Formats: sequence, C-alpha cells, structure tokens
Amino acid sequence: MSQTVDAPIDDFDTAYGNSGAIAGAETYPPRWRERASAFRQEMDAAGRARLACPYGADERARYDLFLPDGAPGGLAVYVHGGYWKAFGRSEWSHLAAGALARGFAVAMPSYPLCPTIRIAGITRQIAQFLDMAASDIAGPIRLSGHSAGGHLVTRMICTDSPLSEATAARIDRVLSISGVHDLRPIMKTAMNEVLALDLPEARAESPALLEPRGDAALTCLVGGDELPEFRRQNALLASAWHGLGLRTGAVEAPGRHHFDVIDALEDPASDAVEILTG
Repeated sequence: MSQTVDAPIDDFDTAYGNSGAIAGAETYPPRWRERASAFRQEMDAAGRARLACPYGADERARYDLFLPDGAPGGLAVYVHGGYWKAFGRSEWSHLAAGALARGFAVAMPSYPLCPTIRIAGITRQIAQFLDMAASDIAGPIRLSGHSAGGHLVTRMICTDSPLSEATAARIDRVLSISGVHDLRPIMKTAMNEVLALDLPEARAESPALLEPRGDAALTCLVGGDELPEFRRQNALLASAWHGLGLRTGAVEAPGRHHFDVIDALEDPASDAVEILTG
C-alpha cells in the first residue's frame, strides 16, 4: 500500500501570498487599470455604460453596469478580489467583454473594504448590490467572482444568504474563480491584522462550512499553476456542495496563475464564459 502524506503548512503568509508566487506580479495592476479604463471609455461613448450606480450610502457602494448590443438575455456579475481589503470595480471593466458579447448585461461592484467593515458586512453589501442590479435587468442571474470575490458570490447562494428571495430564485449559475471558500486559514496570516477575522466569523462566512440554497450550478475554476492552497480551496467547495446535492464542478486551467486565470472572461469563446453564460 502506498500513501502520500502532505506536510503541514508552516507559513500561511507564503501559502496565501499570490504576489510572491508570480513573476512580475507588480506589473499586473497597472495593466488591469489601463485596459479597464479604455473599455469603460469605449462603452460610455457607445451609450452602453451606466457608471457609478449607487446601491448604498457608503462612497464605495457603487457599481458599473455595461449593456449588450440589444436587449439583455440576463444579468452577469463579476465581483473582484483583493482579500476583502484592496481594489475596486475600476480595475476590471474589460472582463465584462465576454459575457457582453454573449448578450448579457454585466454589473461590477465596488464595496467597502476592511478594516472599515468586517467580512460579514461585505457579504451584506454584495447582497444589497445584487438586489439593486437585479431590479434593473430581467432574466437569469449568473454570478462570477475572483479570489475574495469567489468567496462573496458563493456566499450569496448559502441558505443564510442576505439576498432577497426574488433575487436568489433567479441565480442559476455561479462561477467561483480561485475562490477562498474556507476562511479559517486566513486567520493564520498577517493580513488578519486588517481583516480582524475571529473563529465565529470565519466559520459563519465560509461557504465550505455552510449549506447551498436552491439548485444553481456551481463551477469552481482555478489556475493549474496557482498556489496549492488555492487549488485545494477550489476542489473543497465543489466536493462539499456536491455531497449536499448541488450540481458542481471543479476545473483547473492549465498554465494559468492567480493573476491571469481571469483573462478568460474577456473572450466570449472561452470555457469560462461558456460556463457562465452558455
């Protein structure tokens, strides 16, 4: 009998430190902002962008809505990552291109960031955003999110989600890209000085420790070259929720890392966009 035993994690900062694992990591945010800005300008000039739509009182409680060429076939959503403490909607606008080309309107929110709010509060903010965006666009709702955004979109389809019943009933597909689905390991990282996660909140906000609602199909997608913890977290939720009766899949994109796995959302012919909108 052969057996493989994984060594315990002795450095959680390295285990969850994506920037340290990607060559030229510092060059990605400027490129994201440049591409996103050009995309917004193009869409705004075409009259197909509604920018900075408010969904709450906080100055970061805003979302951008991009409209397809023709009546929308539904609403696709992208929730950004950044470990609940960084970035906003303006870095990611270009990632709407794939779903737009497939006839979906695309909404992208910013949200208040830690430490001005707790992760549980961000969950409530995203639900508030979704209820607002859903009132603008009819049809099915397809959720996608990256990293912390993957956590937030899967959190929306938990049984204790703060979403309205009407919005929740319209969600039929969820794509979590490199999602963090069990928050307990994050408590062991230095970033927890900002996040202030304690064990009760980590448990209450971890989709992998909760039950799914409805019958939305869940796909967990991760880059094949990502850190082992992200690949484990990807498989974890798909396995846990499959065991609770949900339709799930766990997919690894060969050769992709944490910062370029999201590029597929720009391409309407990509597997990721097909999963989301097909």
